[in-house]
Amino acid sequence: MYSQEIESLLKSKKIKVGDKILVSKGKSTYSGILMPRIELGDTSSLVLKLDNGYNIGVKFEKDTKIRLSQKGKPIRFKPAEMTARKDPNKPTVSILGCGGTIGARVEYTTGAVFPAFSPGDLIASFPELGDIANIKGKKLFDILSEDMTPEHWKVVAKEVVKEIESGVDGIVLMHGTDTLHFTAAALSFMLKDLPVPVILVGAQRSSDRGSSDNLPNLVSAVVAAARSDIAEVMVCMHANMSDNFCYLHQGTKVRKLHTSRRDAFQSVNVLPYAKISYPEKKIEMLRTDYRKRDKKTVKIDDKFNTNVALIYTYPGIKPEFIQSLRTFEGVVIAGTGLGHFPTNPTNDSFTKSVLLAVKNLIDSNIPVVIAPQTIHGRLNLNVYETGRRMEKVGVIGNECDWTPETALIKLMFVLGHTKDMNKVREMMTTNISGEVSERTEVL
Repeated sequence: MYSQEIESLLKSKKIKVGDKILVSKGKSTYSGILMPRIELGDTSSLVLKLDNGYNIGVKFEKDTKIRLSQKGKPIRFKPAEMTARKDPNKPTVSILGCGGTIGARVEYTTGAVFPAFSPGDLIASFPELGDIANIKGKKLFDILSEDMTPEHWKVVAKEVVKEIESGVDGIVLMHGTDTLHFTAAALSFMLKDLPVPVILVGAQRSSDRGSSDNLPNLVSAVVAAARSDIAEVMVCMHANMSDNFCYLHQGTKVRKLHTSRRDAFQSVNVLPYAKISYPEKKIEMLRTDYRKRDKKTVKIDDKFNTNVALIYTYPGIKPEFIQSLRTFEGVVIAGTGLGHFPTNPTNDSFTKSVLLAVKNLIDSNIPVVIAPQTIHGRLNLNVYETGRRMEKVGVIGNECDWTPETALIKLMFVLGHTKDMNKVREMMTTNISGEVSERTEVL
């Protein structure tokens, strides 16, 4: 947004971004399309796109006058007029759009971004896809991934099943990166007996940037969906800062571990399933412990109880805060180190133990699950007195190596099926979708 003074003036003159305006300042007058303010630009400088295509900034001062010249017309992309031919010698991949920047096309008049999800749009934007497979395309949502909810997950799962039943050889889900690993974990629990790969893919950099990772990521995802033998929910993203290969991560064992790097997604406590070279489009398997393609009939189990909280313990956390979680039906605590929260076994005068508050939750039929806030590594409540106290009151998760996000998703799933505390414990400690590794590998 521009400064409050400029925004007020624009509003009074009914001028919006995309309108053509005249800006007069001293003896100079500039004519152009009003553009959004550059993210890190001066809030008091107007950005105009001139008729010659160049953008300029005009400093707004007391003598600056603004006049509407012509209302802008809404920009709309029409689906590309291209018939996607079906080659009987190629596999068919369905690409479903769930939002995010990966499938966006940029309209350079105003810089607006539009999703491209018809088969023609996808081939026009990413021509290499047509060399790999017959492409189907459908937009499910056009939302920011932080706005994704469990209800969206259910829609995605149902659409995936429809596409599988139509006979496709693999599915790619275009998704925003911020919560991509939550969706991957959720679908891993929801989709049972998958006969084909289901691969989530995103982009850290938008398509209008020279460093965009959208093409290598999407091409690699389609290669994996069309040619890999892994019939699981996975995530395909950049493996390093170059453009030479992507990793194929297990859906319950992957996490976004950087805000902006292209290799932000990493497998946690396991190796990725595979390495996909780009532009060679070759798949190099790194693991063999995966479900393979077969002719099973996919089923949906979307019973989720979303009244579950995920909190991080921290120095000075108060028992009253833990007690306030009684409105939830389940709680995941990301603990320190091997999986701890304050229990004060040394009776320190400054420390407030939250153990009794946690016990009260458990005694009220609210399961409490522990996860490692260190992300990497396995929980072990047997090493220190703190952990032994936690396990004694009934905290669930000892010896698990799930991520906090996967533990949250799993508890939602389990509580969607039972509220019996014994059954909750049994299901949480049973490996359902590869969320707990049998052994910790040295990576």
